[in-house]
Amino acid sequence: MKGLSGTDVQGVFGEQESEEEISLEDLQKRMEEAPIVRMVNLIISQAILDKASDIHIEPESRAVRIRYRVDGVLHEVMTTPKHIQAPMVSRLKIMASMDIAERRIPLDGKIHLTHEGKEYDLRVSTIPTVHGEKTVMRILDKNSVQLGLNKLGFQQENLRLWESLVEKPYGMLLVTGPTGSGKSTTLYSCLNKLNQGERNLTTVEDPVEYQIPGINQVQTNNKAGLNFATALRSFLRQDPDILMVGEIRDGETAKIAVEAALTGHLVLSTLHTNDACGAISRLTEMGVEPFLVSSALVGVLAQRLARQICPNCKVGYRPLQDSLRKLGLSVYAENDINFYRGRGCEHCKGTGYRGRSGIHEILTISDRVRALILNNASSAELRQAAVEDGMRTMQYDAIQKVLAGWTSLEECLRVIAVEGSE
Repeated sequence: MKGLSGTDVQGVFGEQESEEEISLEDLQKRMEEAPIVRMVNLIISQAILDKASDIHIEPESRAVRIRYRVDGVLHEVMTTPKHIQAPMVSRLKIMASMDIAERRIPLDGKIHLTHEGKEYDLRVSTIPTVHGEKTVMRILDKNSVQLGLNKLGFQQENLRLWESLVEKPYGMLLVTGPTGSGKSTTLYSCLNKLNQGERNLTTVEDPVEYQIPGINQVQTNNKAGLNFATALRSFLRQDPDILMVGEIRDGETAKIAVEAALTGHLVLSTLHTNDACGAISRLTEMGVEPFLVSSALVGVLAQRLARQICPNCKVGYRPLQDSLRKLGLSVYAENDINFYRGRGCEHCKGTGYRGRSGIHEILTISDRVRALILNNASSAELRQAAVEDGMRTMQYDAIQKVLAGWTSLEECLRVIAVEGSE
């Protein structure tokens, strides 16, 4: 089992198993399956110890590959014999209350467990492939969301700006970025800041990833007709102050969210866009009139997560000239500027990185930007105006963090789209 330690994980799920009624026949069967149980427990517990966000169990023609996503990057940790693929997937399906007989269609389930005194939820997803069912598990640490906005990697000026927007009494705030860019963590941190007991906070999520005391959290149920739009419409009859919508996916949800923001509520949500200004175009493409967008929207935060250099093996180096040029740092090529990267050590498992934090840009809706929205300006025109008004782009934020030795130049080039070169 390359990449996995010999940690004793028997009993990780013992409490759950002890609740089952075990006949002699069942006991015999489970004794025969004990290696599979131990294998599954080991895979999950080691992923938790490695602070992985996802576990990928991927069938191949002659083996099964196990990979962990750590700090946003997949790493292969082991391969197993092909013959244990079916019982391993079946074991996970039983734990997640899924139909073990159904192998033809994608399935979803959930596992709740306690490991070393901490609670975790695992969102389990299977999908049929040509070599069998692939399984992915998203690990949700129910303790990790208790973060302050000051712990998400904001530069001080951006932190002050975003906190001032979060404290607005009404309007719409959007967090944008690709999947896995930390949008949910940012929204939960905003909710923690706003959760002071004096206002009615309500969320609709798919699914509810973390439960926060004092907040009314609703999980969508498409089979019952409870989607983002229907939940949001009902919220408006619940005397809300602050609403959080997990994601704006369609025009109906977008229009109701804008309506709520215009009628005196603070609305927080997410969109999948490449940058902050792209959120405006996305809303209008969903059918929201420009004059409504300009009136409701107060700010957009675009973000990415970049890996931090491991402090235990951090060393100085000279990047390639081409890398400097791509990030707009060629001006520093001949100057005495220190650049850093991780050499790789046991603390970071040889990657050179340990932990992640945010790279941000914040668009505020100034009078100039509002006028451009009303005139159906393009994202490029909006971006140019925002930069002229003082917006710090993600590229600018990344450069500052590279120069400060917080992350490496190569990591920034991996996670952000560069605008040009100098």
